[in-house]
Amino acid sequence: MTQPDSARLKHILHRTKVIAVVGVSANPVRPSYFVARYLKLKGYRIIPVNPGLAGQMLFGETILGTVADCPPQVDMVDIFRRSEHVPEIVDDALKNLPNLRTIWMQIGVQHEGAAAKAQARGVDVVQNLCPKMEYQRLFGELRMGGINTGVISSRLT
Repeated sequence: MTQPDSARLKHILHRTKVIAVVGVSANPVRPSYFVARYLKLKGYRIIPVNPGLAGQMLFGETILGTVADCPPQVDMVDIFRRSEHVPEIVDDALKNLPNLRTIWMQIGVQHEGAAAKAQARGVDVVQNLCPKMEYQRLFGELRMGGINTGVISSRLT
């Protein structure tokens, strides 16, 4: 599977409104927590999914046990689980989320079979990337850290 190019990633991030973060942690030092928190601060509605924390509150939402419990408004599923868990998550998302447009697998998470299945249903798939890092790169937020984002801007901050 070929990764979407920068223009496509930017389009995905622009159109997305509601993200189910599967495998989110309530521990603020865990990557799944601070990625979800960052995306919430950028205006996305975050639906936390973690069966071990189901019923608790996080980011103003009740943590759900499964993707099947998510509201139909979810248009992106961000997966913070090991690659072997991806097929079940993708199957649940395809079955239960009528507005699903993107499956996003975090850094280190890939599953070609599940990706192909989602793509065959018209769903965009991103593997082995972080939406927080891509948002920062594509919208010019990393340049102050000395990282070449490939985005040219005349904006000074």
